[in-house]
Amino acid sequence: MKIENYMKNKREKIFLVILILLLFTINYNFIDSFLTEIFNSRESIVVDRVIDGDTIKANETSIRLLGINTPERGEKYYEEAKEFLQELILNKTIELEYGKEKYDKYNRILGYLFLNEKSINKKIIEQGFANYYFPSGKDKYYSEFKEAWKECIKSNKNLCEKSNHKCSKCIELKEFNYKNEIIILKNNCYFECDLKKWEIKEEGRKSIELNITLKQNEEKIIKSQNLSGESLFLRDDEFKLVLWNSY
Repeated sequence: MKIENYMKNKREKIFLVILILLLFTINYNFIDSFLTEIFNSRESIVVDRVIDGDTIKANETSIRLLGINTPERGEKYYEEAKEFLQELILNKTIELEYGKEKYDKYNRILGYLFLNEKSINKKIIEQGFANYYFPSGKDKYYSEFKEAWKECIKSNKNLCEKSNHKCSKCIELKEFNYKNEIIILKNNCYFECDLKKWEIKEEGRKSIELNITLKQNEEKIIKSQNLSGESLFLRDDEFKLVLWNSY
């Protein structure tokens, strides 16, 4: 009897192994789709309105796009970012994927948007209408969005457009110490650099407008207590990018 039970259990195990192998070799696509459907946190929505470059409305509910930050009203590229998003998704059915936290302090839904399986959030960065932005901590899209920003820098588009100011190539970020809230800039030019109306900006909304002049080889310490992000963007008086750095 024990031998019969042993043989029966062995046959069942062999059958189960064969079945699993067959499913993975013959119906892999079906299994993959099935598992994706189960574990995917996305849902379909129709975009009713585009508020700005990183905020939309669907079914009268506000949705803040995660992982990006676009210009505020009155800032350069605000209108362009909004128009780009309108042309891309207004009145279309798209997929919404929720973030780690579903709502922000304004009770807006937080999420990532997808059109035809392509990330809308990422596309906005690639086009130079946003920088990457993860105030609640890095998630699975952090590296992807940071790479999108690097590609944007290479393409020299919009927010990624490099400064052509005479001092742009010789202003060096000597130190970016977020713990001690210190930023040190150095002028490596052989002439004096007027940085008035230049701006140091974090990846979110906060910024510091500079009102300094740097002599040749001079360094200046700037207190950064107004900044809280992990990245720094230095822009000239025309809002063009001089340098950026992340710790």
